[in-house]
Amino acid sequence: MLDATDYTPRLKALYRDTIRAAMKEEFGYSNDMQIPRLDKIVLNIGCGAEAVKDSKKAKSAQEDLTAIAGQKALVTTAKKSIAGFRVRDGMPMGAKVTLRGDRMYEFLDRLITIAMPRIRDFRGVAGKSFDGRGNYACGIKEHIVFPEIDYDKVDEVWGMDIIIGTTANTDAEAKALLKAFNMPFNS
Repeated sequence: MLDATDYTPRLKALYRDTIRAAMKEEFGYSNDMQIPRLDKIVLNIGCGAEAVKDSKKAKSAQEDLTAIAGQKALVTTAKKSIAGFRVRDGMPMGAKVTLRGDRMYEFLDRLITIAMPRIRDFRGVAGKSFDGRGNYACGIKEHIVFPEIDYDKVDEVWGMDIIIGTTANTDAEAKALLKAFNMPFNS
């Protein structure tokens, strides 16, 4: 029987066993600590106008994001009042969660192998969505591509932002790292 301490996520083992050595050889790092690694993954669902009309929408988004991430999501609130949008300071507007460690690797594995292939007309993610410091951002239009979401119980289909933070110094290093994890770039 497996103990909880014996378990290592598949992508974490892949990084430790093969990706680190390949990255060190490709970029010629002199020290193992220079090798880029995944730092965190931030997931965000913004409810927008729906949250203004119905405050329960943010709670629904929080529950869905908690199911997807496997960790409790936070409800995000408006920082300023904007009269034109009928938004008041402190009003719930969406949900977010930050994943680190084993949960981060598990989520990335599910994103790449299960969720992305289920996206309609999927041709890969943009290879240019890096911020210049080695972090990658992408969005999906429907959160229902994740198997944790029961389609019959969904009251609203949310879009979702996914930000993958790495310790890479350049976009080229970060892209090489994500390609090693089989991220389906289209360019």
